[in-house]
Amino acid sequence: MRNLILILGDQLNADSAALDDFDPSLDAIWMAEVAHEGCKVWSSKPRTAAFLSAMRHFRETLRSKGWRVFYRELTATGGAWQGTSGPAKKSCSETFTTALAESSARLKPEKWIIVEPGEWSVREEICAAAVAAGIDLDMREDRHFLCTHAQFAAHAEGRKQLRMEFFYREMRQRHNVLMEKGKPVGGAWNFDSENRKSFGKEGPPLHLPPRRFEPDAITKEVIATVKERFADHPGDLAAFDWPVTAEDAQIALKDFIAHRLTEFGDWQDAMWTADPWLFHSRLSVAMNLKLLDPRKVIAAAENEWKLGRAPLAGVEGFIRQILGWREYVRGIYWQQMPNYVELNALGADQPLPAFYWTAETDMACLRDALAQTLKLGYAHHIQRLMVTGLYALMFGVRPREVHEWYLAVYVDAVEWVELPNTLGMSQHADGGLMASKPYIATGKYIQRMSNYCSGCRFDPAESTGPTACPFTTLYWDFLLQHEPAMRKNQRMSIQARNLARLDEPKRDAIRKQAEELRNVRS
Repeated sequence: MRNLILILGDQLNADSAALDDFDPSLDAIWMAEVAHEGCKVWSSKPRTAAFLSAMRHFRETLRSKGWRVFYRELTATGGAWQGTSGPAKKSCSETFTTALAESSARLKPEKWIIVEPGEWSVREEICAAAVAAGIDLDMREDRHFLCTHAQFAAHAEGRKQLRMEFFYREMRQRHNVLMEKGKPVGGAWNFDSENRKSFGKEGPPLHLPPRRFEPDAITKEVIATVKERFADHPGDLAAFDWPVTAEDAQIALKDFIAHRLTEFGDWQDAMWTADPWLFHSRLSVAMNLKLLDPRKVIAAAENEWKLGRAPLAGVEGFIRQILGWREYVRGIYWQQMPNYVELNALGADQPLPAFYWTAETDMACLRDALAQTLKLGYAHHIQRLMVTGLYALMFGVRPREVHEWYLAVYVDAVEWVELPNTLGMSQHADGGLMASKPYIATGKYIQRMSNYCSGCRFDPAESTGPTACPFTTLYWDFLLQHEPAMRKNQRMSIQARNLARLDEPKRDAIRKQAEELRNVRS
């Protein structure tokens, strides 16, 4: 064997750089399902099933070309190789690199070829494994992304502060997206102010739900394995219907473009009880597993505007999430790791409340967002930032615990995108590297953007007393705790000055009520 091509579970693109010079007569592909990947964090059943099903479908695509694929498949009780017999150990101890070392010793390739992993620790482990095995390692750049490490480093060089808006403008120009004669179409780079509407009492307009993808035989087998092998992990598989092939991902893209893009911009920040999808794309899973090329997603959205079928503000807002934010957080991740995961600028020291794993809480907004997350492995960006993330931030949860929860429960979670979004944007644990201010709000924000408060026993206008909204209590307590730093932050100074409205008895009452909230560990 000349080359052993290593393909990870989030590298399922047929045009991968790892396959550039693949010769079926000389080379082979190696993939592995290892229980350790589902146990680094308490990975939810939907997340694990999405990875495994997509991997197995990709394996079949490669084999249909007549290519040799060595595939290590988890079973319900153990991790034996397909077609072999012997005792199976239900364990999370086997890692990707230990499985690789065992296989490589048997297959004896001259070289390993891999696209750079999306997780810093995995990259380091594979490099170390190659040295230990005494084998050449060819680690190739990941062409899936629109910004290389070198390009991001060039953008960051000499800047005192990094801000996504300026990076996004560079990306628009570099890739000629929504540009006309060197200037942004519509005369502005950003139409974010037009994309913050709430539904009002009448609720969301009529809309079609996203296209569902019923589990086929491979996915059903994966679901059975996950239910048995990871029975004690959180989440539910009854509603599993994610696209797990490149073909299904293309169908999902066309479905979004045809039925929800037009309304996406207006309502992207709105929330509504028991309506998890609303006008969102549901494409992040397919993109993060690399079943869907972000260039095609961007081009499809831009084309709808060119054809006059979707408004510029909504199209720009959608493209900004992919061409801007998605690439930006990846740049931050690789620039800041490995120390980024340990940051805790606000000194948060509380454990994650237990109800994050059960959704058993009296707070209607958290109950709905958490129940939806555990059932579907999904919540849209405002539910993540301004409900689950907001509460954890103001409660004072240790940032690493919040990161590990997000990485565990969401189907689209891979570390390069999840960690900066959680630790930086949501928890402000990096002290402002990702975002210029902590995103904090009272329960009045949730009341304005959703119907959650109409079915809740708490009053978002109250900060103390038996019906006080915990979000409102914790908002004022957060400002009281961090008042000196907030006054120095230009974007937070107005909120900090509002503390002058609170006399000392009111401050004491808020602190006491916040402490009572933190003393309830459920």
